[in-house]
Amino acid sequence: MSDKRTGVKREKKKSGIPDAALRFLEYYYPIHYKAGIGVEDALRGGLLNRHQVAMLWLIHSEGRDGREMNRKAIERSLESWFEISGGAITKALRSMAQPPLELVQLVEDPRSGREKIVKLTPKGETHMKKMIAGGETFVQQIIDHMSDEEIERGLHFFKRVSEIVDILRNE
Repeated sequence: MSDKRTGVKREKKKSGIPDAALRFLEYYYPIHYKAGIGVEDALRGGLLNRHQVAMLWLIHSEGRDGREMNRKAIERSLESWFEISGGAITKALRSMAQPPLELVQLVEDPRSGREKIVKLTPKGETHMKKMIAGGETFVQQIIDHMSDEEIERGLHFFKRVSEIVDILRNE
């Protein structure tokens, strides 16, 4: 198999650990649905739905300066994560732009009158800080039961999984 970006051939490594893929799969759902949904609920803070949280997180993690992102880029990411239509994304963004939330502002993209840029408002930036603090508190409760070595290994594992998924997505 070759990496599309570099053209370098990479060999698939077969694990020497018996049933490794099956064992990872057995942990996937407990991690995703117990821990992942717990983190998501902490980020939601009882105020937003899961799609809105994902939109804000995308802006924070992948947007320009963590404050703005092209609406189409948000749509592409969310469509690959959730079964959600462009119309539902527009509706969720509009609800976050209007009172009482007023977390984002939809502005015309200067390069295209049809496209919008989603920008965090000052209230949105404050909300993001609170949202991250809530998520951090939840994760802290988990890692309080781990050794420093377990934490480091867990961080390394999540980083590698993220890198590999990105590579696989681009192949």
